[in-house]
Amino acid sequence: MMRCIPFLVASILLAAVPAAGQSRPLVTEDAETVPAGYVLFEAGIDVERGRTYPLSGLTGNLTRIGTFGFSFGVSSIAEIQLDGVLRDQLSITDRDPNAPLAHMLDITGDSTGDFGDLRIGTKVRFVQEGVGRPALAVRFSTKLPNAGNESGLGHDTTDFHFGLLLAKTIESVRFVGNAGFAILPDAVRGDRQNDVFEYGLSVARAVRPGVELVGEMNGRINTRSGEAIPGTESRSMLRLGARATHGAVRVDGAFLIGVTEHDPSWGFSTGLTWVFRGFTVP
Repeated sequence: MMRCIPFLVASILLAAVPAAGQSRPLVTEDAETVPAGYVLFEAGIDVERGRTYPLSGLTGNLTRIGTFGFSFGVSSIAEIQLDGVLRDQLSITDRDPNAPLAHMLDITGDSTGDFGDLRIGTKVRFVQEGVGRPALAVRFSTKLPNAGNESGLGHDTTDFHFGLLLAKTIESVRFVGNAGFAILPDAVRGDRQNDVFEYGLSVARAVRPGVELVGEMNGRINTRSGEAIPGTESRSMLRLGARATHGAVRVDGAFLIGVTEHDPSWGFSTGLTWVFRGFTVP
């Protein structure tokens, strides 16, 4: 009986919408955090058709193999996050030889691949959800330059992101909103940056025990006057999908639709989430 308790707890955490700190297949971040001492692990595969890379000039169909995320509950109100991709593989359909960093490409054939950029961050909830008020949290994160310019898939720059997170459940519907900014360096010149506005709005509706329909609009807006610095253009993605919980595991899937000219035309994402007791918080 004692060995069943961790799995029962994990099932409760996954089935309860407010308890899931991460929200696969969505990327809008929930204001709730992973409980202290627990680890939330997620993994999946993404496919995007017509993905563009303005800096390298590459366009193609991207497969993200082994997207992963770890969220560690370090207290009742805070978690530490680590997200990344084991392999980004682009099947090239077009090249722009005049792109700013096209001269740095080291590619043979009609495909290229690289390890994805890692993102390290933390989330702190400072207002708990209650009657008539949403949960409020802040999130800080940094993107590390793991993917290189030579593959055409990376910028070799370090970004900084800050966001304010709100979340509220009304009957069977969970509403989540994000608003913040990101500091994106100029990967060509190195002496300037673009402070873009980041946003996200998601909705998750429970249609039966353990099953949710989900949707979101998530992206960023260029705040510079005139043309954006290459690689920092406005982007936006619509995601529509579902999540289902069975035992200690939640599986998900979503259809992706690009909104701006720089986004993929369409794609899909599928994966799983698992919450388990990982350590003891003193």
